[in-house]
Amino acid sequence: MAMEPSTYPEPGVRLARLAGAVGLSATWPPTDEFLDVLAERTGLRTHDLLLVADLPVPDTAWLFDERAGASGSLVSCSLDLPAAGRRLLRVRARSTTAPAGTLTPWEPRPHERYPPGFGSLLLRMLALRNLNWLGTAKVMCLMSGVCKAASTIGAVGRGVKPLDAEMLDGFAATLGVPVAVLAELTGVRRSVAGPEPAPEVVDTAMLVWEIRHVTRDQESQLAEYARTLGRD
Repeated sequence: MAMEPSTYPEPGVRLARLAGAVGLSATWPPTDEFLDVLAERTGLRTHDLLLVADLPVPDTAWLFDERAGASGSLVSCSLDLPAAGRRLLRVRARSTTAPAGTLTPWEPRPHERYPPGFGSLLLRMLALRNLNWLGTAKVMCLMSGVCKAASTIGAVGRGVKPLDAEMLDGFAATLGVPVAVLAELTGVRRSVAGPEPAPEVVDTAMLVWEIRHVTRDQESQLAEYARTLGRD
């Protein structure tokens, strides 16, 4: 059923595409220093790049409270806050640590076991942020205006729906990276040669990353704090 594997290049090619998008020369295998620089220039996380390169991601990266994840309320508040408020919210998020024993290893369900492809790669990046299909659909709609059903998100991951320009816009905003970076990686033509993501989108994508290891209760507390910042 998959549509992408025949055009899904080897890990070294994928990493070289990203490097080329930001003016770097890629080497294989990649060094830690190279991955750090590539992460900084692309806006992706080092763990995202490990997925791109088919290299092991630390087990601790997959520890979550699966009842949590970025809520629509928290994302909406973050997008609406001024820059100073978004900064304070991210500081609070970074200082929030889940109590011992409240996070458990993520195990993909049968429908989350994808064939090789760029759609599955992007969904695994979002899984690193504790976003499942429904969570991705909600956050993507708020951050990009690309509003799709959770089943459509899943179909892209399974390769039965192609990754098109509209979906590329949605994934880029949700990850907080320029569309041009994902376009170079995937080979999908951009819808428009637009600007990089707006500051509130980039900041909110950073927030989504920073809360990946919090509990549901802690996420609710952060959402309330964000609402308080919005009233100040």
